[in-house]
Amino acid sequence: MSQTQQYVIFKLEGESYGIPIEYVKTIEKMTEMTRVPNAPDYLEGVINLRGEVVPIINMRKRFDLSELDEAEDTRTIILELEEISVGMIVDSSSEVLSINNSAIDQTISLDAAVQDEHIRGIGKIDERMIILLNLYKVLQIQDSETLS
Repeated sequence: MSQTQQYVIFKLEGESYGIPIEYVKTIEKMTEMTRVPNAPDYLEGVINLRGEVVPIINMRKRFDLSELDEAEDTRTIILELEEISVGMIVDSSSEVLSINNSAIDQTISLDAAVQDEHIRGIGKIDERMIILLNLYKVLQIQDSETLS
């Protein structure tokens, strides 16, 4: 029996990426950040989001893509995993898609900037291909099931 899951779709360098909607708290326009000394280069800083301090990761830097100046469509996707809030800066985000598990190819091997372990699979909808991310690997967060 196949299941359908909803994904928030975002763009990086013209490619479509998907993350499960259940992890997305909100999508924000860019806001002023406070830099954190000695942090990894992909950690842009922290923001104060309605009283909560949230670290913000630049996904272009995380995946070793070319840098791009902030544009009107640039967004920060605020996620919550394992009670940790994290923001991801992406080029744009404007849609939610339902992808049936039977339309996800998990037998991929890429020689690309995005490491294979960061990819959960490739979702196929008509002629579109969407790179589905493993957020725990991308954000380097251990899930509670692994710890128990």
